[in-house]
Amino acid sequence: MTINERLKQITPSEIRAFDAQVSTIPGLLNFTIGEPNFDVPEFIKDAMKEALDKNFTHYAASDGLQELRQAIANFYQRRHQLDLNWQQIMVTVGASQGFMITMMALLNPGDKVLIPSPYFPLYGYSSILSGGDSVFVDTSADGFVLTPEALDHQLQGHPEIKLLMLNYPNNPTGTTYSKDQVKGLAEVLRKYPDVYVLSDEIYGDLVYEGDHYSMVQELPERTILLAGASKSYAMTGFRLGFLHIPADLYEELFKIFQTMVTCVSTPDQWAGVAAYNDGDQAIDDMKGEYNDRRKMIVDRMTAMGFDIPHPAGAFYVFPRIPAKYGDDDQAFALDLAEKAKVGVIPGSAFGPGGQGYFRFSYAAAYEDIAVAMDRMAAFMEVL
Repeated sequence: MTINERLKQITPSEIRAFDAQVSTIPGLLNFTIGEPNFDVPEFIKDAMKEALDKNFTHYAASDGLQELRQAIANFYQRRHQLDLNWQQIMVTVGASQGFMITMMALLNPGDKVLIPSPYFPLYGYSSILSGGDSVFVDTSADGFVLTPEALDHQLQGHPEIKLLMLNYPNNPTGTTYSKDQVKGLAEVLRKYPDVYVLSDEIYGDLVYEGDHYSMVQELPERTILLAGASKSYAMTGFRLGFLHIPADLYEELFKIFQTMVTCVSTPDQWAGVAAYNDGDQAIDDMKGEYNDRRKMIVDRMTAMGFDIPHPAGAFYVFPRIPAKYGDDDQAFALDLAEKAKVGVIPGSAFGPGGQGYFRFSYAAAYEDIAVAMDRMAAFMEVL
């Protein structure tokens, strides 16, 4: 059988594989997947039911309902003081489709994507499938953020870089960028006018200290903003994402989108209209609970002796594994699952800089996390 050679570079998800490996352990409390434990708010479900009852089940405009695109733009103005032009918003099948079509539109053979690492693995796979190559920059020595100096060094050394793949708050580390840090990166990028930024800000509503500051506010003419409803509203199964695209690129990305997908599910989009128009309190309520979990985890794990990069956003912590294991995060995560009945993901699944760490998702019930902390404390005592 002859297949596309690029597919030979794609391996099954290490995250899903490890999750499957440990999930069969009896009594395991699992914190491996970034899936909110909250249910979709009732008013969002009601909006979708109403759409079905009114037979809003036919094709929508390919780049999304105008009502949804305007609701998203209004939301970002209201919550983030960010001016988005609704006509530059394209509704996508989840955020994942967004970074796929962006890379397909921007990359030619030989072009490269700069990816700060640790990183969400689908970024690298999307680069491969789009015909590009990836340059990974290990951020572990700099608090798991890309510094202006490291960015400048990479862009000087790799003139083939066409796109910076930025993700903050970050999966897997939970770290994020302050306004000053974003401005510092933008200042470097202004020296390289042919480099675009794909800014994955899907966790932008889950920042616990200070305010989220978008790269769009600094470099609007070269930033493609990627976000969606999955994390903010616990709408993971709706597959509702969006891109805000510079005006001169919009039609190019639209060609790819329309070829791949006629449109996003119409009833899902009407649910999205309700979420972005009326969901501020739902976000605040969930965010408050996430923050309580975050504080408890940091306090408990620090007392156990774990070194934790500061988790200012998203719903992950990324602690250093105990010295006994060296950098063998796989062995640590297996021991923790088998002996303490706590499931986490080895940091090496997230690329360079992840070795010797593990990701713990606190998108789970507070009570389960508290039990997991007790189990981990007992495990650490006998190491």
